[in-house]
Amino acid sequence: MPVVYHHDIPSEPFRGGATYQTVVGDEQGSTPVRLGIQTSPPGYRTPLHSHPYMEALMILEGAGEAWIEGSDDLIALKPGMTLVFPAHIRHQFRTLGETPLKTLGVHASPHRVVIVHEDNVGGDDDRPAGPRQTA
Repeated sequence: MPVVYHHDIPSEPFRGGATYQTVVGDEQGSTPVRLGIQTSPPGYRTPLHSHPYMEALMILEGAGEAWIEGSDDLIALKPGMTLVFPAHIRHQFRTLGETPLKTLGVHASPHRVVIVHEDNVGGDDDRPAGPRQTA
């Protein structure tokens, strides 16, 4: 696997309309890291989640916003930036605007492991990314 052509990689559907392409990695866990390209349509929001390992998320195309545990601020997402999530830190992002948000996730693990803390996919689009606020 010395050269991987993205156009040859099948897309796996995610609930909510996003797709995921595994660029490096397989079900057998034969690689020490896992890389994937996620394409998230306008209005898409991930559930609030974490991983038991570090993840780096590179913004390739589009616009969005992210929330990372430990911060009250939202982070504007745009091409040319990378977010680094330490292990077990809850985070969430959503697509803004009329074009898809395309990201490259680097998982410091042979398997992609997602721990969902709050599944709010399809929730109120006006609510900022991050955990729900109690009234």
